[in-house]
Amino acid sequence: MEKLMEQNYELKGNCACGEVKYKITEKPLFTQACHCKDCKVLTGSSYVVNSSVLENSFFLIEGKISSAKLTAGSGKPCKVFFCNTCGVFVYADYDTAIGRLTVRTKTLEDSKMFPPQAHIFIKDKDPWLNLSENQNCFELMYDAEKTWPEESLKRYKEYLKIKK
Repeated sequence: MEKLMEQNYELKGNCACGEVKYKITEKPLFTQACHCKDCKVLTGSSYVVNSSVLENSFFLIEGKISSAKLTAGSGKPCKVFFCNTCGVFVYADYDTAIGRLTVRTKTLEDSKMFPPQAHIFIKDKDPWLNLSENQNCFELMYDAEKTWPEESLKRYKEYLKIKK
């Protein structure tokens, strides 16, 4: 974790076939597991782990990527980006997440550094999945002001000021 506290560091990630490679130049703002029906269909799994990053810290460095416009679990539009060769969904741009991108955490080379800090849309969670009482669990979505670490909120708010 000390590596993440440094000002200049680089997180790398890629799709399954390795054609698409990207880097993130800042610590993710927040990591969450989403149990919504849409994420289940997109992944073919019980949930997906996503990390929110500032849009200016994400760089596609290699490969060809395609996109599709979808509707998120919230009912709002989002655009998903995936590898042209293997089809792995690498990141999304949610209309509701101004100035942020949502990276599929497990596409990061060192994804174990970012366990979920919250579970969302647990109203759709598989009944056999038992979530710990110690985790932040939300029927739908959470209020970032109450859930995100103070440091992340500060970075995000500062970025939005600069972006205007």
